[in-house]
Amino acid sequence: MNSVSMSGVQKGKLSRTQLIVAATIGNALEFFDFTVYSFFALTIGKLFFPTMSSYGQLLASVATFGVGFVMRPLGGIVIGAYADRAGRKAAMTLTIFMMAVGCMLIGLAPTYAQIGVAAPVLIVFARLLQGFSAGGEVGASTTLLIEAGTPTNRGLLGSFQFASQGIGVSLGALMAGLLTTFLTTDALLAWGWRVPFLMGVVIAPIGMWIRRRLEEQTPEQASQERMPVLTVLRDHWRRAGLGILLTIGSTVTAYVVTFYMPTYAIHELKVPAPTALLAGLVSGVVTFVVAPLSGLLCDRLSRRTLILWPRVAVVLLIYPAFLWLASGPDAARLLITVGGLSVLLGLQAAPSITMLPEMFPRAVRATGMAIVYSIGVAIFGGFAQTIATWLVKTTGNLLSPAWYVMACVALSCLALPFIRDLTGKPLED
Repeated sequence: MNSVSMSGVQKGKLSRTQLIVAATIGNALEFFDFTVYSFFALTIGKLFFPTMSSYGQLLASVATFGVGFVMRPLGGIVIGAYADRAGRKAAMTLTIFMMAVGCMLIGLAPTYAQIGVAAPVLIVFARLLQGFSAGGEVGASTTLLIEAGTPTNRGLLGSFQFASQGIGVSLGALMAGLLTTFLTTDALLAWGWRVPFLMGVVIAPIGMWIRRRLEEQTPEQASQERMPVLTVLRDHWRRAGLGILLTIGSTVTAYVVTFYMPTYAIHELKVPAPTALLAGLVSGVVTFVVAPLSGLLCDRLSRRTLILWPRVAVVLLIYPAFLWLASGPDAARLLITVGGLSVLLGLQAAPSITMLPEMFPRAVRATGMAIVYSIGVAIFGGFAQTIATWLVKTTGNLLSPAWYVMACVALSCLALPFIRDLTGKPLED
C-alpha cells in the first residue's frame, strides 16, 4: 500500500507499517500502563491503602484501576468530537500526551506513609486523566486505521488496534515479571513498582513524534459536522446502543482473562507471582499473533461469523476452564487456560473493533466509535476485576468470575443480528 485512503490520511510519507505504528502506539502505551497497574495491584494496595485488610487493599486497588473508566465516556465524547472537527491526528497527539502525564503522576506519587490520604487521591486523579485520554484514543486511532483501508483489507488494518493491546500487555507483563523475579520485596515496595510507569513517560514522546508525521486532511476538508455528539445521539442512537452491546463481550473477556487472571492466580490460587505474571505475557503474545489472523479471516468470511462462534466457545468453555484450573492450580494449567481463552479473545475482538466504526458515517465516525467503545468498556470492562474480586469474596466460590463472563458474553451476542455487516463493502460517507 503506497498511499492511504482519501477519507482519512492523504498520500503521505508513511508506509502501511508506519501508519499502523502511528495509529496504535498510544493504545499499546495505554495497555502497557494498565497491565503493570493490574500486576502490581497487590503492591499498590499495600502502599496506598495500608490501613485496610488484605482483601480491602486489593479491592481498593482494583477499584482505583476501574475508576479511570468512569471518565472514558466523557473523554470519548470530548476527544471524539475534537477528532471529527479538528482531525484524527490532532486528537491522537493530545491523547498520548495525557497518557504520559498520567503515567508520570503514578510513577512519582508519594505513598500513604509519606503524605497520608492525599496519596490515594493523587493516584485516583491520575487514573481519571488516563481514562479521559483513553476514551478518545481508541475512537480516533481506530477510525484512522479503518478509513485508511479498502473493502478488502479493513478488517486486517482494524485488527492491529487490538493487536497493539497485545504488545502493551506483553511488555507490561515482561517488565513486571523481571522486576518481581530479580528485586527483593523491600526493593519492589520502595521503588521497583514505579519503574514501568516512568518507562511509559519515556515511550510517549516517540509516539507523539511518529503521529506528527501523519499527513491528514484539514478540518474543513474532513468534516463540516458542527455537533457530532448531538448527531450521534439524535440520528444514530440505535446504532450506538447496538455498538455498546456488541462491545461488552470482548471487553469483559479481555479484562478478566488478560488483567484479572494473574491477580486471581496470586491472591486466590496462591500461584507464585513470577508464574502468574508469565500468564499475562502469554496472553499478550497470543493476542498479538491471533488478532491479525482474525482480521484477515474476517475480510474473507464475515465480521459476524468471526465474532459469534468464538463467543459461543467462550460461553461454553470458560466455566470448565476455571474449574480445571482451580482444582489443581499450577503453572501448566494456568498458562494453558489463559492461552486458550486468549485465542478465543483475539478471534472475536479483532472483527468486533473493526465493525464498530463501520457502523457510522464519516462525519461522526470517530465520535460514534469513541462513545460506543468508552461506554461499553466503562460499564462492564473497567470494573470487571472489582466485580470478580467481590464475587469471589461474597460467594466464597473461586469459579464465580466465570459466571460474570458467561452472562456478559451471552448478552453481547444479542446485538449481532441487528448490526450491518460491511465485509467487502465500502464505508458509509
